[in-house]
Amino acid sequence: MSSTRTTEGCRGPARSMTYALSTATHGLLTQRLALDGQQSWTVEGRGPVFTVIADGVTITGDAPGLEVGEPEVTPAAGGVVDERISCRWAAGGSPDLAIDWHVRRYPDLPVVETWTSVTNCGAQPVTVERIDSLGLALAGSDLDLLSHTSGWGLEFDGVREKLADSRTLGTLRGRSSADQHPWFGLVRAVDGAVLCGGVAWSGNWVVRFEQAEDPASFVLTGGLHDTGFATALDAGLTVTAPPVVLALGYGGDLDTASIALARAARAHWMPRSALADRLPVEWNHWWTYEDHSIDEAVFTANADAAAELGAEVCTLDAGWFGPAEATSQWTDVRGDWDRVNTVRFPSGLRSLADHVHKRGMSFGLWCEIEALGPKAAVATRRADLPALRDGEPLGYACLGNPAAWDWAHETLDRLVRVHGADWIKLDFNLDPGLGCNRTDHGHGAGDGLFAHYTGYYRLLDVVRADHPDLVLENCSSGGLRIDLGILRRTHLTFLSDPDWPEHGLQLLWGASLMVAPNQLLHWGFSEWYGDHRHQTFDPRDPALAPHQLDYYRRIAMLGGTGLSIGLVDLPDWVRERLRASVRTYQDLVRPYVHTADLHRLTASPRRFGEGERWAAVQYAMPDDSAHLVLAFRLSGSGEPSRAVRLHALDPVQAYDVHWHDADRHDVRTGEDLMAVGLEFALPVEGSELVEIRRR
Repeated sequence: MSSTRTTEGCRGPARSMTYALSTATHGLLTQRLALDGQQSWTVEGRGPVFTVIADGVTITGDAPGLEVGEPEVTPAAGGVVDERISCRWAAGGSPDLAIDWHVRRYPDLPVVETWTSVTNCGAQPVTVERIDSLGLALAGSDLDLLSHTSGWGLEFDGVREKLADSRTLGTLRGRSSADQHPWFGLVRAVDGAVLCGGVAWSGNWVVRFEQAEDPASFVLTGGLHDTGFATALDAGLTVTAPPVVLALGYGGDLDTASIALARAARAHWMPRSALADRLPVEWNHWWTYEDHSIDEAVFTANADAAAELGAEVCTLDAGWFGPAEATSQWTDVRGDWDRVNTVRFPSGLRSLADHVHKRGMSFGLWCEIEALGPKAAVATRRADLPALRDGEPLGYACLGNPAAWDWAHETLDRLVRVHGADWIKLDFNLDPGLGCNRTDHGHGAGDGLFAHYTGYYRLLDVVRADHPDLVLENCSSGGLRIDLGILRRTHLTFLSDPDWPEHGLQLLWGASLMVAPNQLLHWGFSEWYGDHRHQTFDPRDPALAPHQLDYYRRIAMLGGTGLSIGLVDLPDWVRERLRASVRTYQDLVRPYVHTADLHRLTASPRRFGEGERWAAVQYAMPDDSAHLVLAFRLSGSGEPSRAVRLHALDPVQAYDVHWHDADRHDVRTGEDLMAVGLEFALPVEGSELVEIRRR
């Protein structure tokens, strides 16, 4: 079986992708994975394709005794093609399994995804202990491996290393991005070929690079993490592993693969709603007021000020729920979503929603639907809800339990129908680890976390179907659960709790390798309550300069954007500058964020004064009709100017170049813009926007 797909090159001529499998008598084997003109990433006729361990027996695509059927090809929506190869394992009579290998191919894109499902065809229960969705025998020894470590406020910390020995990426914390983000990149030195992959799963995942007997090759496997996982299949039952997405690129340039992933997301994966598609500017009260200082009067006053700035969503974060106590702490009473804190909000939430709607904005509401705080009344009232491990509570409601799923669905439905939410920020501030091992929840002792995330995904799908105009925002202690699984079910993802400038730029560089820019949401140098050595923004500081305020806000414009500052007592010039900034985003920037391909024109800035100290990105409309360049000079830069060469232009075409701040107009050829570039001269913490249009 083989398939070739042609894709318009992200920066060059058309490229074709081949992912070919053979179904010969000796098993299911990989023949070729490559772009046209490249050597294959794989060793022909080698590789596990899939790995399943059941009842202690290891079964791979080339295992002796595996019966391999012919491919079944099914056209799907949007030109997508699904292929399934059904295999049968009955060697020795036990276990008796049907193993289906699934391949999904995308039209005109160098993107493919694979996954495995296992069905018990015997009469006795079978325990599946490992089920990989990825298996390749990689050819070549001179490979660079790229990955991102993660932690609270340290998301998307890039690592580049030579793949010289066996290496494993993954997490067992129960959240996909708690230790490392579920993405990897490989760059081959000999020809600059690029292979990127992402595990589309929000729980524990693994990607293994195991050195083969031949020192010039590695066996690449992964998907759902096998440690701590075991699922018992009764006769006739099936378990399906989460998919792994692969994207190919060229020229040693990760953008050639990330652009393909973003195009696939926009065309095929992202949930849609009118409000989400609009990429509205949001105001959220959290960092200025948190839960201890927010109440009805504070929220409505800030909502009025947000409307004057041009904001389109006002979000009420934690602090609205629980007992009627002024000192109630949000972490303690998570789960008591049926109780509104009427001391803080005596008129209820619907009155807040009505007030926001009358000001022409949408109403957002925060909810950590999975979590159960230590003082939550619901955890005592509903002893069937909590996830337990070895009898100890894990702090969340196990959505593998049908009763907990029904409770969560009723709760989210009530937030929309009763309280008037147009947007729900779904947070998750704990690590479930290996998850629930109760056996009275409808799952087994070894697959509680798997059942929870399967239930959570179904919950998100059903809520969106119930309320198609609703926006669901993914958040997890900031950015600790960002993956291609949850982003097929939520409209936006929050990148990180902190948002100081170089941190925000580093996040954008890393996250957009995996996620389309219009699914990324971040704020711009929020006004924190409390101490943080870098989160020091004060919009009332007399020393604050206009160009600095623009710089802070524009860094937050590189995806979806919002503000988290107190608005009611801002200096007049700050208020006017913010109003102008919001208009610039709405009128100029967000059409590019919504549709354009993202090119990184410099290396990544890094937190704590490290990395590149000039930063520039280019949003290129896929038809080359228009481009937008945003450039930033970071603190610590000793260069007063920097020339930045552009990408993805027609060399013989003339372009109108408009400098937004300098109000300057030039006419340049594509060849000149790509060879010589744009020369930026900026103050420290300065920025510029340049729009380029085909003449």
